[in-house]
Amino acid sequence: MGFTIGSGSRGIRDIRSGSRRRGRTTERTAVAEYTGLWGWAVVPGARVTSDGCSCGEARCPAPGAHPLPHATEIPAGATLDTVTGAWERTPGAALLLPVGRTFDVLDVPAPAGRRALVRLERMGLPLGPVAATPDARCQFFVAPGAADDLPELLYRMGWDDAELDLHCLGPGDHITAPPSDHAGLGPVSWLRPPSVSTGATATAPPEARLLLGTLAYICHRSAA
Repeated sequence: MGFTIGSGSRGIRDIRSGSRRRGRTTERTAVAEYTGLWGWAVVPGARVTSDGCSCGEARCPAPGAHPLPHATEIPAGATLDTVTGAWERTPGAALLLPVGRTFDVLDVPAPAGRRALVRLERMGLPLGPVAATPDARCQFFVAPGAADDLPELLYRMGWDDAELDLHCLGPGDHITAPPSDHAGLGPVSWLRPPSVSTGATATAPPEARLLLGTLAYICHRSAA
């Protein structure tokens, strides 16, 4: 993947240095890293406000947890100038990542997800990024196509008849990305962030079948 985030002599290192000097990572920095380093598009999302949802809909069905109407998606590989201009047009927006392009998401309860993550790391299996949401969910990034394949995969593994709180998000879905607030409940965080050392699985996450057996087993045990 080409690195295109820089504008002139400026690049991601310049942004990170500036963020450290300010003592925090800004959302613009996060957008720049997501688009430039990991090849993820970013969509400006709604936030919960004192009046409800920033989308302005009086009876919004998902306050603070959906893309802003008419907001422009920031594409993968966007330059810093593009990121800056887009975020200035949607001040205060949440960072949303569209699912189903470079990754799908296996979504499980947080206690089961944390236990599964420890076990998967001990097993030495390839892992993509893993996020934790304030509504007590863990989200495992896996290769795209998992949402379509999930029923067949569960069938093959013998979990198709089990009551599992395990879901797969795919095309048409969005997830809130760190450091943004999700649905007014608090910020999303990384349990396993994308990093240079795990760049291969950040840009090309593992097939769902490699993780699904462990996730299904621990979800089932947790429910029992």
